[in-house]
Amino acid sequence: MCTRTQRLQPLCPIDGQFGPRGQEEIALRALQFKRGLLHEFRKGNATKEQIRLHNLVQQLPKAIIIGVRKGGTRALLEMLNLHPAVVKASQEIHFFDNDENYAKGIEWYRKKMPFSYPHQITIEKSPAYFITEEVPERIYKMNSSIKLLIIVREPTTRAISDYTQVLEGKERKNKTYYKFEKLAIDPNTCEVNTKYKAVRTSIYTKHLERWLKYFPIEQFHIVDGDRLITEPLPELQLVEKFLNLPPRISQYNLYFNATRGFYCLRFNIVFNKCLAGSKGRIHPEVDTSVITKLRKFFHPFNQKFYQITGRTFNWP
Repeated sequence: MCTRTQRLQPLCPIDGQFGPRGQEEIALRALQFKRGLLHEFRKGNATKEQIRLHNLVQQLPKAIIIGVRKGGTRALLEMLNLHPAVVKASQEIHFFDNDENYAKGIEWYRKKMPFSYPHQITIEKSPAYFITEEVPERIYKMNSSIKLLIIVREPTTRAISDYTQVLEGKERKNKTYYKFEKLAIDPNTCEVNTKYKAVRTSIYTKHLERWLKYFPIEQFHIVDGDRLITEPLPELQLVEKFLNLPPRISQYNLYFNATRGFYCLRFNIVFNKCLAGSKGRIHPEVDTSVITKLRKFFHPFNQKFYQITGRTFNWP
């Protein structure tokens, strides 16, 4: 029986499909030390004997953050990595959405995963998975009972954020780019341009319906990306519950950085981490009539998304 009376409590074994109860209980202080070892192994500073000695394995993910782009996938992954029973794949693998990578086979994918202890769960994130047609079937063939995380934001805000990232990339290369209004609105019809990728990505229900042909809704958890920015702990506790993890992430692990304007992560007394400076980009000003038109366009799709997922958001 695990208690929550002190910070350095023993780690509860993971119940259910994520591992049997028993020998894997590890003191949190020892686990923090071993996390340091995992970091060294990720950098390639490990012999086969060391890997065998520490009983390390490269496991296929038991949960995947499949989207949504500019919804907060990196923040969610980094925050979940606060949990001592979670190990993250640091890079986007793009296995299931890239034909060339997928042709390399499942063992290639496994080798891209970080080293972990058998009782831990590996999580990867590749937001392109959510909108790529072939991905649901490919993931189903790997593991039909996998847990799937989708983090969403208000669709118009997400589309503008998507545009802002592309715009910044163009500016770095001294290239010009269209204004958001010209891309989001079809100049011939003056209606919302559904051919524009940033708009299509924000029609969440269209993509989710494709996934539901392979997975029941119970295998999905919807994360509120807007709330994760302002009030992350309740959202992370919901994810812990969904993943059948013992509650370990606390307010101690999250502190607000006024300079950056969002929460940073505290792993222990000596190791803190903030997300990259590219997070929280300032959005360009967008014509209010275009914002209104987009919100009106997304509204019926949002209502259907609420109905399917059972989670309602205060989106206009």
